Amino acid sequence: MIRGAVDSEDPDRLYTVTGGRSRVLDENVFDMVTLIVSESEPSPGMQSEHAKILRMCHRPLAVVEIASYLGLPVSVVKILLCDLLDMGKITARHPQVVRADTRLPEPEMLKKVLVALQNL
Repeated sequence: MIRGAVDSEDPDRLYTVTGGRSRVLDENVFDMVTLIVSESEPSPGMQSEHAKILRMCHRPLAVVEIASYLGLPVSVVKILLCDLLDMGKITARHPQVVRADTRLPEPEMLKKVLVALQNL
């Protein structure tokens, strides 16, 4: 069995980063593609992972992207994001679900738009 990056992570560090928490209270707060946007700059004395998230989220980033950039498991990042959300430091933008009864544009119309864009 090949061990991945998560297996090589120091469990003591992850325990410290999350304050001993292993999961968020509400699992529906964030999913993998929820976009995160920072609403403020990091505060002095703020946990380094929180500060990194705030700096990298000036433009919307998905939860999974944040986890990748930080090199942390998604479950740990969700805990950190819950902290920031509770402090009012970030905004979460959830993906919109397309209703089944929503009509998509006709393929012919899409072709016309594509041709018009190519002619620009």
